[in-house]
Amino acid sequence: MPEIIDKKVNLEFPLGHHLHCMIAQIPNHLKRADIGFSLEDPEEKWRLVSSVLNLVAAGEGNLKKLHFLLFPESSIPTARFDNVLTMIGERFRPNTVTVFGVEHIRLRDYRALLERFRGDNAEALGLVDHDIDSGDVLDMPVNWCCIAVKEADGRLRVFLEAKSHPFHGEEYIDKFHDLYRGRHFYLFRSRPSCFNFMAIICLDYLYRDLYMSNIRQIIDHSNQIFFTTRQGLDALFVIQCNPKPEHRAYRDVISGFYGEYLEDTPGVRETVTVFGNASDETTIEGSPAKGAFGSSYVVVNHNHRLAQASFSEFATDDFDGAPVCRLRFGKGTRLFYFNLPPQHEIDPRTSRVPLKVHAIMAVDDRGEWRKIDVDDSVGGHVTGQVSAA
Repeated sequence: MPEIIDKKVNLEFPLGHHLHCMIAQIPNHLKRADIGFSLEDPEEKWRLVSSVLNLVAAGEGNLKKLHFLLFPESSIPTARFDNVLTMIGERFRPNTVTVFGVEHIRLRDYRALLERFRGDNAEALGLVDHDIDSGDVLDMPVNWCCIAVKEADGRLRVFLEAKSHPFHGEEYIDKFHDLYRGRHFYLFRSRPSCFNFMAIICLDYLYRDLYMSNIRQIIDHSNQIFFTTRQGLDALFVIQCNPKPEHRAYRDVISGFYGEYLEDTPGVRETVTVFGNASDETTIEGSPAKGAFGSSYVVVNHNHRLAQASFSEFATDDFDGAPVCRLRFGKGTRLFYFNLPPQHEIDPRTSRVPLKVHAIMAVDDRGEWRKIDVDDSVGGHVTGQVSAA
């Protein structure tokens, strides 16, 4: 099972106040390539991604309060990896965390990136080198993501993770097409705000064998933090390119994570889990799924008691009876901007709603992101410009 590596980062989040998150639910068009899967339209995809980055950098309205930005799994062209880092480093505000999945690359190239950012990835580099010493794996495809942390003093830190479990398109009889299994997850412990968070890729949330599972490791590690520091895991971000985001397997794991059915889990009791998926325009060569993507969602402990609500672009529910409250978004190509609930249970006497949707944006005919009126008929309509691409 992957090892959990603690990393201290300098993030000065507002104490005792909620944080803000944006999910970029944008489409992926993936085709089989010599190295796993690649994007069919890398330049068009870059224009879409850069429009989101420009929007966040401009920070109009309360977007300047953004703390976490999530792009889907396998959504950034490899050739534009440095462009993303440059834009984050030069234009994003301090105390910003950006999580983005990147096109597949060979393990030898992934290792080179770990070496390039050795200062932040030394432990991960050692785990990869151990695998390289064990066999002929340098040409294996890697499904990977980057967690770019712009610290309070403006320093940009770059952390890399490899997915430990394949998605549908990577489950292939040819051994060469097997996905490299990542060996680590990072758990970020931010100071001085004492906000702890993780980011993982899609099925890594579910992956398990008969004796252990990724999620059990995360729970046990978070419990250890709680028992030694009285802190816990405040947020878990899961980026996806998933045609079955609401599969029963997710509900089962979420129920175990929040339900404390097998053991007391104080380390994750107040964790906010954010699932950021690709939109329903997504296509994967060889996959029969059409229009099945989308439905990003946010899950919190049932003690937060979200009121039942249903709008054109989002709704709340309990995920078919799970011991949680869930905010579920629609399937379309959208930007979802919302707050993360504070890291504690709400006062049972208050009527204050801990989770609010601040804005939902769609691309208009000119390629500009504009707010959607969610109170209108299903699908909403464009009401006001947020920012130009």
